[in-house]
Amino acid sequence: MAELFADDPPPPAYGQDEPRADAPLADRLRPRDLSEVIGQEHLTGNDGAIGRMVAAGRLSSMILWGPPGTGKTSIARLLADAVGMRFVAVSAVFSGVADLKKAFAEADRAAQAGQRTLLFVDEIHRFNRAQQDGFLPFVERGTVTLVGATTENPSFELNAALLSRAQVLVLNRLGEDALGKLLDRAEELEGPLPLTPEARAALVATVDGDGRFLLNQAETLYNAKIAAPLDPAALGAFLQRRVAVYDKDREGHYNLISALHKSLRGSDPQAALYYLARMLVAGEEPLYVLRRLVRFALEDIGLADPQALVHCLAATDAFDFLGSPEGELAVVQACLYCATAPKSNAAYKAQKSAWASARETGSLMPPQNILNAPTKLMKDIGYGAGYQYDHEAESGFSGANYWPKEMEPQTYYEPVERGFERKVRERIAYWEHLRAQPPNA
Repeated sequence: MAELFADDPPPPAYGQDEPRADAPLADRLRPRDLSEVIGQEHLTGNDGAIGRMVAAGRLSSMILWGPPGTGKTSIARLLADAVGMRFVAVSAVFSGVADLKKAFAEADRAAQAGQRTLLFVDEIHRFNRAQQDGFLPFVERGTVTLVGATTENPSFELNAALLSRAQVLVLNRLGEDALGKLLDRAEELEGPLPLTPEARAALVATVDGDGRFLLNQAETLYNAKIAAPLDPAALGAFLQRRVAVYDKDREGHYNLISALHKSLRGSDPQAALYYLARMLVAGEEPLYVLRRLVRFALEDIGLADPQALVHCLAATDAFDFLGSPEGELAVVQACLYCATAPKSNAAYKAQKSAWASARETGSLMPPQNILNAPTKLMKDIGYGAGYQYDHEAESGFSGANYWPKEMEPQTYYEPVERGFERKVRERIAYWEHLRAQPPNA
């Protein structure tokens, strides 16, 4: 646990004391000033939220939200240096209520001596709701300026009361240019990496935007004392590729299924296939994806192509029969079918409207002519009287009224002019035409 209290020796200022020579490469390359932070210029630049706060000399409490290895901890330390604040760090993984109480008490004493405290809480989303509430009075009084770091969506993981007192700042996943600059700094310190230019580019591509992981991989290469530069194939055999960030019960999961669903809805089979691959390669259960495809076939295709549902259910059976990995081709086929099918949410909208009417109208009795009359009493009071049997009508359509007498006929389902629903639309129009004819026409 990284903790600093009043009884501890003061932390070294980043611009003054250098890390030990045997410190990890990532530590030796930590930025010494906010201007050296790579890839987050939208926050740290002169026009960014952090840049403006530092220029004013006053920090607001904030939540730094971003993927691993994007500089959250470095930014927090540098912020304290930049405005002359006392820096205290706790980790939500290792700390408890007693640790927080001690930190707040020390911050109170420091405030009485005229020293402001920046409290950095790493993995703040791991504190439970009650622990998060414990920050509120100290943040409100200004005892501490809270800087929390999280890889999880604050909307889901942090209390609304805490979010209302802190500004959420989003850190970007590091792109190729930012990661390339990190390698440039490593090579300035340690010398050229034992890689061909193509392998260097491949190394950047394998780290999934994580700067810390990139520097750890570079350090592994330096420590190996490799004589001849490695090409991409040799590099792949030597190093482990970073596993994509994908927690099946967290935001990464929902982001990708949302992207898949919207790509399907937008009839982009290539993008849909990409997000499908992202999920399955990361370890998502294929049956979960198939359930979502079945839902998509119902919600976004409907009767524009009734075969979409058949294909998705057949793919589910095929996967269940074949298993993985062979059965994953059935998932791919269902995905491509849905992406290229004509789209309609008419049935989905009709369900919503009909359900709303059912809730609003309560227990209205259907018209008596369409009620069943299994007993003599029911026949005597008029159940079933005047019912017109549609098959006996010349066109197979009686045009009778089926709505409760207290309710005007409603239109819930409106087919679109796409796919099979164009035919359905024609049928409904034909029946409406017949219904509008005079009885003896």
